[in-house]
Parts: sequence; structure tokens; C-alpha cells
Amino acid sequence: MATNRRDFLKASAVAGGALAAGVGSVALAGCGAANDSDAGGDGAPAGETGQERAGNPLRILILGGTNFIGPHQIEYALARGHDITLFNRGRTNPHLFPDLEKLIGDRNDDLSALEGRTWDVVIDNSATNPAWVERSANLLRDSVGRYVFVSTRSVYADTSRIPMTIDAPVWTYERAEVEPGAERLPYGLAKALAEQNARDIFGNDRSLVFRPGLIIGPGDTTDRFTYWPVRIHRGGEVLAPGDGTDPVQIIDVRDFGEWLIRMVEAEESGTWNVVGPRTPRPMAELLYGIRAVTTAETTFTWVDTDFAIDAGLRPYAELPVWRPARDGAEGFARFDLTPEVEKGLTFRSLADTTAATLEYHFSRPPERQAELRAGITAEREAEVLAAWHAAVG
Repeated sequence: MATNRRDFLKASAVAGGALAAGVGSVALAGCGAANDSDAGGDGAPAGETGQERAGNPLRILILGGTNFIGPHQIEYALARGHDITLFNRGRTNPHLFPDLEKLIGDRNDDLSALEGRTWDVVIDNSATNPAWVERSANLLRDSVGRYVFVSTRSVYADTSRIPMTIDAPVWTYERAEVEPGAERLPYGLAKALAEQNARDIFGNDRSLVFRPGLIIGPGDTTDRFTYWPVRIHRGGEVLAPGDGTDPVQIIDVRDFGEWLIRMVEAEESGTWNVVGPRTPRPMAELLYGIRAVTTAETTFTWVDTDFAIDAGLRPYAELPVWRPARDGAEGFARFDLTPEVEKGLTFRSLADTTAATLEYHFSRPPERQAELRAGITAEREAEVLAAWHAAVG
């Protein structure tokens, strides 16, 4: 079994005949925090970054831009001929994009670097506090044409609907049972309020809101998807949750970033979900698809949902990506993406995402490779598997 990045890439070249174009995409070193189309396709595969120039180059201000999703947006936007300015605190990956204009400030109390400047569009990647959006949108209202806010699927207060659409109810103070003005807000509520601030200040015709699900791929430091390729690449008996039928919808960071830039170019507005593939992928298909990219000797043992939860394994934490389609989450990974696909959202292959994620992982320092930030530990996995085998005989 391959144990480092070079060995992995060699092994992939032999075993990954199904890998899609873009397998060798180079991850941006040091980037920070769904998914892919079925073989039948939800449109042409992505991965054509930089092949075409935009007809009307834009001046784009990006708030943040150097963590996880920003660098992929920037690379694509630059390849299409746009002019990029970054605004952030200058603390996260300051070495990235040395040739770009970088404005230093703080969204809590110092937006002075933005005063007196004009741009065609602002992309707000970094706001987790609705007050940040209120301040930046008010300052830029008359000097920027369009406000783009990256929100989250977590704004939905009810994910029991099948299918899910943007019309599903979102969190409000009342639904969250939180008093207005509370110092600490739940994540989903904070993002929902931030969305509304952008709409209230820029208007529905000049605001563009994206609600991505779990964003995955090269540069993700949360390891929430990375756990599965790394674990499967290690080989052996893998604890797989449920019975394999629970649906999964996530999104490759490159698919999201590229579509966002194309939507900006088209001067779109409104609110859009960003997950994939268009037809939800069963958990079994996800895991077997990942295994197809590796050369590891791997078997899957499917552990009953109730048994796994009773054993203390939390969906989306110790068992990342997976969320049982029950108990109010029936629609969590059953989004109707018809509007988004009609507007050009595409999904690269699972093989591409898996290979690029592993390449990124093996490019990290050895100590970081050894300590994933999500997923079950090897010791705990073996313990639960032993208990499961004892229970089922």
C-alpha cells in the first residue's frame, strides 16, 4: 500500500483508470476547511479552469480569500481575466497571491481600507457574524454593484422535506428560541441573519446568496470528507455506518468556486443551494467509489445505525459526511438542484475529488497527516467493530 504522496500518485496512475481529468490538480498549500456527478452526468464535467476568458472582466473584492474556498475562487477568476482585491486581517496564509492587491483591516472594527474605493462585486466568504455583513454591506452599498454572500445549508430550520428547496424555512430568533441581541448565536441562525442583512441593504436584485452543504476537496483542513479517503487508503476492515442507503450530497470546493464566479459574471441574483450530485449518492456508492481510487485491501462492515449511535458514534462527527435520513433529516441530502443545474452548476467525478483530496493530504507535514480532525480513531473503530461482531454473532 502506498504510504506517501509520491507512492500514492504512482499507485493511482495504475489503479485509477477511471480518474477524471484534473486528477493531478495541485492543491494550494496551506489552504483551510457536495460533490460529484453520477456517470450519467448532471452536465459537462468541471475541471476546465482557465480555458476561457470572461467576456467582461470584473473588479472583484473578496472579503477573506486566503483560507479554503477563497483560493480556488481566486485562481479561477484570475484565469478568466478578472481583477482581484483581497481584504482580510493578513493573518491566514499571507504568502498566497503575492501579486494581488491586499487591503488589511478587521471586520469587527476597521473597514477603513475599503473607504473611497469602488468594485463591480464583493464576495463575502468570511462572515459568521451578521454584524460583519451589516457593516461591510452598509459601507459598500453605493460603491459596489453586487454583494455575494457565502452562506450554508445549516440555515435551514427544517430538513425533513423531500425534496429540499430554497423555500424551506430558515432559522429565525423565534424558531431558534434565541433572544434578539444575544451575544452568542447558533451557527445556522447567524448565517440566516447575515443573509438577510445582505438582502436588506443591497436589495434582492443586487444580492447573490449561496447555501453550500459540506464543502470538500483539496485544501480542506477540517478533514470531514478527508477522513474517508485516508481511512480507506489505509486498508483493512472499515466501519461503515448504517446500511449503505442513506443519501449523501456534498460539493467539491472547485465546483463551487468556479460556479460562483460564473454566476457573478452572469450578474445573477437570488438564493441558491450548492450541493451535489444532482441525484443523491447513497453512502455505499460514496465509499465504494472512494475505494476504487486506491489500491488498498479494504472491506466494509456495515454497522446498524442504532448500534453505532448507541455506541456513542455521532453522525457527521466520528462518522463524517453520514447523516441518517430519519428523525427530521429525511431531506438533508435530498435537495432538488434543478434550478442550479439549469444555471450551470456542474459536478466533477468522485474519482477526481478523492484523488485530489489524497494528494493534498499527503502533501501535508507527517504530524498533520497522522492527526485528522474528524472521524473515529483506529482504536475506537476496532472497539466498536468488535462489539458489533459479538452482537451479531
